[in-house]
Amino acid sequence: MSSADQHGDAETRPSGSVGPFAASANEPAPVPVEPTEVVVAETTLVVRRSPKYINFMIVGAVAGALLAIVLTLVFPANPEFSQAQVLGFLLLGGVTVGVAVSCLVAIILDRFVGRSVTTVVADRLDTNSTRAFEAPDPGSDPQPSNLNS
Repeated sequence: MSSADQHGDAETRPSGSVGPFAASANEPAPVPVEPTEVVVAETTLVVRRSPKYINFMIVGAVAGALLAIVLTLVFPANPEFSQAQVLGFLLLGGVTVGVAVSCLVAIILDRFVGRSVTTVVADRLDTNSTRAFEAPDPGSDPQPSNLNS
């Protein structure tokens, strides 16, 4: 028993009749269509591999920070500065030098090792599809609305 039957608002219709939104017998039922891809243009591209500089910079900064911590703990305490001040000074220098050295390594790797260049053909595709179960609006304009004519 449906919820409409329980509340007493169900429509009563003969068993052979169809609802008000069913397609008439003269119109064929729309069939879903798979989208098709059409090649619009082909372009030849040159693909070149290069290192990710941000990864090199992060590794250099971490290495500089670790070096600053090790140097702070290994050397004896300075009577003029506290150990926290020495760590701060060494962190400033260590992180800066670590980032700079790692960027130089990335540039050298890019210039000498990263010379692998590949040529590929790229296809620009356009998808054409008709919507299933929707008839086009007869009053709609098939041209884009942003054209000023």
